[in-house]
Amino acid sequence: MYSNAVLHWIPDLSPVLAGVHRALRPRGRFVGEFGGHGCVAAVGTALRAVGARRGVDVRLPWNFPTVEEFEAPLAAAGFDAEIVRLVPRPTPLPSGMAAFLRTFARWAFDGLPESQRDVAFAEAVDLLRPALCDSLGHWTADYTRLRFAARRST
Repeated sequence: MYSNAVLHWIPDLSPVLAGVHRALRPRGRFVGEFGGHGCVAAVGTALRAVGARRGVDVRLPWNFPTVEEFEAPLAAAGFDAEIVRLVPRPTPLPSGMAAFLRTFARWAFDGLPESQRDVAFAEAVDLLRPALCDSLGHWTADYTRLRFAARRST
């Protein structure tokens, strides 16, 4: 079974892992990938910094686990991990950072008056420019993936 699920949006992985365990035969293989620790760290930092300057506590809904934070529930669900690793995967953003933020973080500045939101997003883009935009104006998201392969133990 292959999974490229958006597991970082799921607050409790236990039911998901239990369901995958039920779906597999003994020694069946579970392989997947999702956002891991450090994924979009610069983006999250910029959003929180801009929010803090404006008195808004930006709470990110993303949960990007470390290897250890994923291995524990995986084992508890009855899987033997074959490999669990973090893999940096810089990802080009052909539409730019502003479009990326509108797609994945449009809620970040909901605590601001509507008239201030565009300015806040522009400030976040400016903060990210030195780290994630090259001299030609090409943007790259600082993705980190958690890749894993495990087998149902029983």
